[in-house]
Amino acid sequence: MNQYETVFILTPVLSDEQMKETVAKFTKLLTDNGAEILNEETWGLKKMAYAIQKKSTGFYCLLEFKAEPTVIKKLETGYRRDEKVIRYMTVKLDKYAAAYAEKRRAKLGKKEEEA
Repeated sequence: MNQYETVFILTPVLSDEQMKETVAKFTKLLTDNGAEILNEETWGLKKMAYAIQKKSTGFYCLLEFKAEPTVIKKLETGYRRDEKVIRYMTVKLDKYAAAYAEKRRAKLGKKEEEA
């Protein structure tokens, strides 16, 4: 199994509940295909560097997971079929990026415990 990280931007016209449902849909798609979710982050509504489909903001979401390479094609097909997704990018993490992601998750975990 390889480790992957995917970031996708959802249209800003969604309600908070619709955004969470969409993220849950993609995490379910991954787990149904045998992927192991390592981390899920919702970064919230952010301003984009340039307008996409005449929208200047979007809901950013990050998923880190371990999966077989065949799962990526199914995930990206799901992104293309969903009209709520403006942009997406999936990256395979090498051992250095995976180690950095591990440190980042540990650091975020500590911050959440302190809050």
